[in-house]
Amino acid sequence: MLATVLSAAYLGIEAYPVHIEVDVAFGLPQFNVVGLPDISVKESRERVKSAIKNSGFQFPPDKITMNLAPADIKKEGPSFDLPIAVGILAASGVIPAEKLKSMLLLGELALDGSLRPFRGAFMIASSLAKYHSLIFPYENAEEGSLVQNATVYPARTLKEVVRFLTGEITIAPFSNSPQAAIMSPPSSAYLDFSDVKGQPFAKRAIEISVAGGHNLLLIGSPGSGKTMLAKRIPSILPPLSIKEATEITKIYSATGLLTEHRGLVRERPFRAPHHTASAVALVGGGTWPKPGEISLAHQGVLFLDEFPEFRRDVIEALRGPLEDGVITVSRIKSQITYPASFMLVASMNPCPCGYLSDPKRTCRCSLSQILKYQTKISGPILDRIDLHVEVPPVSYPTLQNSRIEESSQTIRERILMCRKIQSERFTGRDTRLNSLMHGRDIKQFVKLDDSSDALLEKAMKELHLSARAYFKILKIARTIADLAASESIGVAHIAEAIQYRTLDRQWAR
Repeated sequence: MLATVLSAAYLGIEAYPVHIEVDVAFGLPQFNVVGLPDISVKESRERVKSAIKNSGFQFPPDKITMNLAPADIKKEGPSFDLPIAVGILAASGVIPAEKLKSMLLLGELALDGSLRPFRGAFMIASSLAKYHSLIFPYENAEEGSLVQNATVYPARTLKEVVRFLTGEITIAPFSNSPQAAIMSPPSSAYLDFSDVKGQPFAKRAIEISVAGGHNLLLIGSPGSGKTMLAKRIPSILPPLSIKEATEITKIYSATGLLTEHRGLVRERPFRAPHHTASAVALVGGGTWPKPGEISLAHQGVLFLDEFPEFRRDVIEALRGPLEDGVITVSRIKSQITYPASFMLVASMNPCPCGYLSDPKRTCRCSLSQILKYQTKISGPILDRIDLHVEVPPVSYPTLQNSRIEESSQTIRERILMCRKIQSERFTGRDTRLNSLMHGRDIKQFVKLDDSSDALLEKAMKELHLSARAYFKILKIARTIADLAASESIGVAHIAEAIQYRTLDRQWAR
């Protein structure tokens, strides 16, 4: 007998249906799986055989041939166990074939027939739930049901699935609400900017950076507070919209990083990979490509501490994503595009010993060592970073000052106001933030008076700024004006934007 069961797999962060065709025929007992299965799929033969027997059903002592279509795409993972077992039972006459036409099944089987969760439930549901009802392991049901209008039936065992498909029992679809999931309070408590003594210039730069989505580089001696400042950025990030949360959740679902009963990702990501990370770990890839850190930081922050200590090829791999907001991973067997719209925050010392700009400690580095260290960050990468900010050491009186510093909540309120202005400005456009403005947006929304234009022209000539740096300054000035609730851009806004190009000023000298 022949039976077909619908399952699913995914490539990148998009799912596609897999038709599992099962043929049970007379002959010597065999169990063959074709259709480019990987080792974990081939090993399902033993899991499925034991699960069927231990669930109280008879495993057919016949020749079983199984095809996973489409046959030209590699199938991987143990999530095909459940549909394979159901397909065998349907081909043996235990389950009516017509019951399987509208059902999509996924799940790993234990030897006793119980169901174990699999990776990518949300992503598969978001791609295919509008076409089919879904039968998932109970642990995946909440994740899958977060997709609007998805019908997800949770099951704990193979026997329960069979009894449901034969009509012996009923299973209520798992009920969940994406809006409720995203609006529920965040689970983690953030560090607060009120803990940071001094550093008003760096705090101001961070506020501008977050308000407009601009990339930021913090430069300072060891212990000046660069990492401390960066780790508090999550406390001032705007809340996620349903659309943004869905995008992030799909990525985390594909990589198996959704924790049990977490549902939609409710907080903007803050990823901080170690400087020993490889290019594949950062941008994604592998034999069968997976998302990297820049995709896991989508709609959030990628923090690269000790920026020059990253390998040169790793840093240079950021060029495209910083401009385009996506990363395309090309391999012989596949080409996958992952979203990678993130805000880059990096930190570095001014020299190998770290004390080149320290007013109280003497730098021990030679000129050649300093140049070699600083040139680890190439000009094209620095050009793509909007704000270069010096973070000076904090003095003893500042540390002992009992004055209460501005809280993250206060800073966040100003950022939310600024984001609202941008949202209203770019209504109906692809652009959402000042940092993402295209040429026509800049022409329409960034208009300079004569004094501002003269100041920017002088800066371009004296600092030898590139065309990209010119547009970066205009975008930063637009954000500074928005924070001041000013429709027009004045000399003060341009002047402040120029002073955040620290490395341009140093290289000009």
